[in-house]
Amino acid sequence: MSANKLIDMYAVQVFIAVSEEGSMSGAASRMGISQSGVSQIVRQLEEELGVVLVDRSTRPLSLTPYGIALRNRGSLISEELSNLKAQVVDAGRGVKPDLRMGLVDSFAATCGSLFTKHLLGKVSQLSIRTGLSPQQGESLLRRDLDLIVTSDPLMDANEVVRYKLFSEKYFVITPRDMHKEITTVEDVRAMANVMPVVRFNRNSQVGRQIERHLRALNIRVPNRLELDNADALTSMVAEGIGWAVTSPMCFLQASAWVDKVTAHLAPELGLERSLYLVARRDEYSAFFTEACDIAREVITGSFIPRLKSLNAGVEALVNFDEGVTHDYF
Repeated sequence: MSANKLIDMYAVQVFIAVSEEGSMSGAASRMGISQSGVSQIVRQLEEELGVVLVDRSTRPLSLTPYGIALRNRGSLISEELSNLKAQVVDAGRGVKPDLRMGLVDSFAATCGSLFTKHLLGKVSQLSIRTGLSPQQGESLLRRDLDLIVTSDPLMDANEVVRYKLFSEKYFVITPRDMHKEITTVEDVRAMANVMPVVRFNRNSQVGRQIERHLRALNIRVPNRLELDNADALTSMVAEGIGWAVTSPMCFLQASAWVDKVTAHLAPELGLERSLYLVARRDEYSAFFTEACDIAREVITGSFIPRLKSLNAGVEALVNFDEGVTHDYF
């Protein structure tokens, strides 16, 4: 079979019928074709693949290892094809198809459940994957995900549309029992000389961003401890292991530990991040608009009030343009 020639999916469906019925005659009855037609289709499929799929010496027929592999994978693809027509028809009726969504960890932990609750009524099925922003972006571009909430706007990708949800400024946290006030960048440099820093994983968008900015401020500390989520990072600071740079959303994510750390809001680190809703351009256009409205409502109606009740000073570090409907770019 030529490497460029696609497998005939009807032939695969006929073969699956043979494997499930255990005979050519049973498959013929199911598919509504003649027994000789079934036999011819299976032999042609074997010739195209260059393998033997069916052991014809047994009754009922048994599959070779090649046949088992084709049945297992082909059954999944055949089921997807069977659902495809219904999904296309549903889309024309205004019913949303299945949606695969990726959420950066901090958003998933603080806003994900409410965001999901609102979205569920607008899709037939929702699959959610959480993780680091770079991984979510790669999955969107590979078409493994349809919509992501991320700190990486994928600025080099022309085939996506982005909506900025909000921006937030980073700040320093230290153990509660460290009584020294951190009010300037110079104070941060001095602290870095006597206390280790607890870092976000440098494979993450946040970790890389903070690392670059600390170097630009000439704050250089050895790499001793990295963590991949805000809850674990804040707990390490709470236990007195070191200090860290975090954001308001990450701070709320780690709410179980914030009463054991001190938030130093005075040093102007000059560093912030934004969270975006990103999707492939011209796909799910109407749904993307709805998702933007829902995400903004969750942020203003739930995230901001909870953050304010936790720490009003930290809440002031969050910025979004009220009254702006959609700033797509």
